[in-house]
Amino acid sequence: MHGLHDRSSEMNRPDSDPSAKQVRFRIHRVNIVVVYELTAIIVSLAALVVLLRLKVKIGVAMVVSACLLALLLRIWPADVARTLAGEWHSQPLTRTTGYLFVSLTALLLLVNVIGAAMEEIGLSQRLVPAMQGLFKSRRFALALMPLMMGMLPTPGGIMLSAPMVREAGDRMGLERSRLAAINFLFRHLWEPIWPLFPAVPLVQSMLGISALTLFCHHIALAGAGMLVGMVVLLVFGIPPKHTDQPSPGRHVGHHLGDFLHAFWPIVFTAGLYIALDVPPAVGIFLAIIGLLLLHRVPATRWRSIFRAGRELDLVLLMFGALFFKVNLETGGAISGVVEFLRSVHVPPQMLLFLLPMLVSFTTGVTMPTVAITYPFLLAFIGTGPDVKMGLETLAFSGLLFGLWLTPVHLCLPLSAGYFQTSLLKIILTIALPAVGVAMTGVLMAVFVG
Repeated sequence: MHGLHDRSSEMNRPDSDPSAKQVRFRIHRVNIVVVYELTAIIVSLAALVVLLRLKVKIGVAMVVSACLLALLLRIWPADVARTLAGEWHSQPLTRTTGYLFVSLTALLLLVNVIGAAMEEIGLSQRLVPAMQGLFKSRRFALALMPLMMGMLPTPGGIMLSAPMVREAGDRMGLERSRLAAINFLFRHLWEPIWPLFPAVPLVQSMLGISALTLFCHHIALAGAGMLVGMVVLLVFGIPPKHTDQPSPGRHVGHHLGDFLHAFWPIVFTAGLYIALDVPPAVGIFLAIIGLLLLHRVPATRWRSIFRAGRELDLVLLMFGALFFKVNLETGGAISGVVEFLRSVHVPPQMLLFLLPMLVSFTTGVTMPTVAITYPFLLAFIGTGPDVKMGLETLAFSGLLFGLWLTPVHLCLPLSAGYFQTSLLKIILTIALPAVGVAMTGVLMAVFVG
């Protein structure tokens, strides 16, 4: 009887319950699947990094990485079609993948077109002397040149302001590493708030919030980067001013006119986006037409100007980033990986900062980092009226921290080459402003939530 009682007790324990064993088996199987999905994502990102290191164009590399992810997750075209159809029926138009692809690709291409239009009209050449004539402070002019040119985020556009900064900085006797850091940092301060950077409208669309809401929270990141950057790069270590520097010959009114002619299209585009939620691609297209008409550019020259938008690699970049995002959603990897990270007790705040930081550090690009990481982070951040903008700002601060300090970021090796200085010196000089942005993200998460 005693033995029968012992066997009966053993059968009644949870470990001996057949249904409990089935539950444990299912949990174990789910964990294996989630680990496989997480491994597939890591392998795809690693392939992207390797391709970039092999000098493969970023658009091609992004498409290859997205296709590899689809292959590893066993996602077929019919599966993707069902996901896109479901978006069409359940999401607002502005949040569907098709709309994002068309609008953001148009934005990327039209930024090139407006740059070509300004070059054709001669505004780019007149902008440098205009800024030098308008702003007498050497420190202010050093920061302003990349800050203003950064409002036009063309690929490799850091070289637009580099000659101005190097010329002015050499006259002041500044170290080349400091000049490269000034040119890099103040150009990239617009990244969290300026609508011509595709990551900004992409984040807004994914969160389902207004442009003004996003701007009001992300401005803290731009402000922190500017404040710390000014203290570190411009307040200390500037040699005394020489009194024999020539003064500009033109009247201040001419300089102001050139300045306004060059920047009204960009400000016009941003104003429409922030105030009226007009898509940046629409705003910049209207600005291009207005610019060409205002300066009476003959219609025969319009075609050559718009040819500047024929950049296939930019189209592939946008397609690859959004395809990666759709694969994550179609494969069901997002919810599974989020639950897995919760089960191993990864603090949400740490995940919100580290995931964008790691992806931006390994890829060196902003918009694909948003497309890859934000689908996971939305489970913690929320969307629409439930969005926690403090947590989202923390996530974007992690993205900026990784982006500013990675040698993979194209602007950094370009700067090292042009300013003839060490890449490591530039990164170390930028480190404190990057830490300032990261700490601001942490404070926003704590006090705004």
